[in-house]
Amino acid sequence: MYAHIQKYNNRGRIFSLIFMAAGLLACSYELQTQTDQHSKETIDKVKAPDVRNGKPVVYQVFTRLFGNTNTTNKPWGTINENGVGKFSDFTDTALKGIKELGVSHIWYTGVPHHDVITDYTEFGISQDDPDVVKGRAGSPYAVKDYYSVNPDLADNPANRIAEFEALIKRTHANEMRVIIDIVPNHVARNYQSLAKPDGLTDFGENDDTSVEYAQNNNFYYVVGQDFKVPMGVDGYRPLGGESHPLADGKFIESPAKWTGNGSRKAQPDANDWYETVKVNYGVKPDGSFDFDTLPDSYRDKNISEHVAFWADKTVPNSWLKFRDITQYWLAKGVDGFRYDMAEMVPVEFWSYLNSQIKQTNPQAFLLAEVYNPDKYRDYIALGKMDYLYDKVGFYDSLKGVMQETSPTSVLIDAQASVMDIEQHMLHFLENHDEQRIASPEFAGTSEKGKPALVVSALISRSPTLIYFAQEVGEDGSENMGFGLPSRTTIFDYAGVPAYQRWTNQGKFDGAMLSSQERELREYYRRVLVISASQIAMQGEYVDLHKVNIALNGDYDETLFAYTRFHPLQQMVVVSNFAQTPKRFELTVPLNMIQKWDVNDGRYQMTDLLTGQKIDFVVENQKGHISMGLGSLQSMVLSLAV
Repeated sequence: MYAHIQKYNNRGRIFSLIFMAAGLLACSYELQTQTDQHSKETIDKVKAPDVRNGKPVVYQVFTRLFGNTNTTNKPWGTINENGVGKFSDFTDTALKGIKELGVSHIWYTGVPHHDVITDYTEFGISQDDPDVVKGRAGSPYAVKDYYSVNPDLADNPANRIAEFEALIKRTHANEMRVIIDIVPNHVARNYQSLAKPDGLTDFGENDDTSVEYAQNNNFYYVVGQDFKVPMGVDGYRPLGGESHPLADGKFIESPAKWTGNGSRKAQPDANDWYETVKVNYGVKPDGSFDFDTLPDSYRDKNISEHVAFWADKTVPNSWLKFRDITQYWLAKGVDGFRYDMAEMVPVEFWSYLNSQIKQTNPQAFLLAEVYNPDKYRDYIALGKMDYLYDKVGFYDSLKGVMQETSPTSVLIDAQASVMDIEQHMLHFLENHDEQRIASPEFAGTSEKGKPALVVSALISRSPTLIYFAQEVGEDGSENMGFGLPSRTTIFDYAGVPAYQRWTNQGKFDGAMLSSQERELREYYRRVLVISASQIAMQGEYVDLHKVNIALNGDYDETLFAYTRFHPLQQMVVVSNFAQTPKRFELTVPLNMIQKWDVNDGRYQMTDLLTGQKIDFVVENQKGHISMGLGSLQSMVLSLAV
């Protein structure tokens, strides 16, 4: 959810075997041949591809932080004190810098107009109440107007829609697609659209507030009680206690509405999503449905059949409102949506909405935040989602490995649990909800993210998501007001130090990066471009870890190996999660050698990351590689026979 919950040889002709474990040349062992003589030709092959043979790479950027050059970072600082990034900061140069990472889609986080404390009344925008706004810049998940964009992001707030439309065009011109957030479960308490098309009504505008629930009400009501601002805890005060004309501990809402996370209290708890109200999708207070249920047989039906199912059905008004909202943004050139807390909304609604979207744009990219594994297959097959977060399975398991609290074997089970849907399970190491890898609360250093990046980006057919500044090792240590360090703020105005060193006052040339930060970004670029360009990324996965562990050699539970293979390419991926060097013999078993149709013999492989050479020996239809991997080292080896 969001952070305020404190959250691809022809057989016998062409082969690629890729061995990766994080870290560039950190190994204390001398690898078998020199690098520099053959690196250039090899490295050139993994530059940003013109043709994408691999899989999507999504770059999530927190839009208002991206181009901000202000380094003040005062807790609870105003927009004038701490600065803010703009749509115009995403210049062609900036976008090319993102594109070179292999990126196919940019998720511009925080675009829809949400509550903010900055005064925009001169533009006809009502002022927002700090008592029901988190932070000074506001939560991007408390949307106030779905037909407009955050005025903070515009050079001229009166021209904000046109400025975002120009950004969409620039993004497309740089051969990337645009994703924005849709938050279906809740809206801001003071939702009011100034920009809605003629003939449309606001959420709640026609609600019968005398009843707790009605099918076509957009909200749920606490009948007979007025809303009360939650009691602050641990000394919390809006804006850090700064005086504000509306910060009076009061917010008029009569009757009170259910809070976004489902609280039915007129006075929600401070830990509730009190800045938002729950949207009614025709789910009665007792949990029963007030709409037609989707037959299970529709798991196997296509988009047109889903559209046809709903064509003669009466659906709740909130369904119609989100259909209109998403169609509005598709018409403006938006290429897809990231759905916040999708599992809190019934799957039938997703069948209805997503089939409408796909009918308009069959290539639309639909990503959903779903954390309940029991619901994954419903939201994919019935709800027509393209991708879901692989958070509680793969990410959480990988985090344990990075923190040295779990053996690498846990990754086998995590991947096996979703093998029937693995191409739909988006992988990430960071996003706005999760701690920065380099934060002390997570791994303490971005270097530990290297083997994790290799495994996460290459193990499946799913897309890879990168959170802006992850590639330069941002540690999220700034304490900006609302929320705690370790996650880059999404609630307050701030500069992101490591990222500011890459943006370099709008030059976007990385000139201010340290040598370690520059090396890290180049490492990310090479791995992500492999993910985006190699045809094996569209192929199958088979674990090699268990067979190597069973051999009781020097291969251990800090190493992780698997193969990816396709009729046109084969890979083996190996990662060392230890901070100590490892020397071991990796075995590629008989069944895989037979699948690859490799004859007995000695072959030489080239590391696509460094240009180094290493021997691959096949004897009696078993493959063997004597490997030396350094602390968090990576290798990408390719073989043609």
